[in-house]
Amino acid sequence: MKRREFLVHLISELSSFLLQEQPRKMVISLHQEADGIHLAVIDDRARSDVEIKAIERALNASRRPELAGYYGQMAGHDLLGSARLNLVGWQIKHADVLKNPGGGVMLNLWIGGEGFEYPKFSIDPEDEEET
Repeated sequence: MKRREFLVHLISELSSFLLQEQPRKMVISLHQEADGIHLAVIDDRARSDVEIKAIERALNASRRPELAGYYGQMAGHDLLGSARLNLVGWQIKHADVLKNPGGGVMLNLWIGGEGFEYPKFSIDPEDEEET
């Protein structure tokens, strides 16, 4: 699967998952470099700590590269909740799920090889406030 197609699948799955809860606002941020990708998706729907843990657990499912291509082709099908996120989790290196102070959630996903240092690609909310 080409990089562009792979990103379209990931963005589609994440946005479909978040849109199920009908947020009023949603932002998607993409940072691409030769050795890795950071994808951040933010919405404004408040979630409990239990919901956030479940989302993070699903996104950090064990990597399954042998299944990633097959399941990547299932993007857009009627998968629900954690099944949709498990599909994404099998294809990424790491994910963090953060509760936003004003409500909502921020999903941070990193994709890259073994040497990819995902903290270098992070959006730091404190840096955003200074600008």
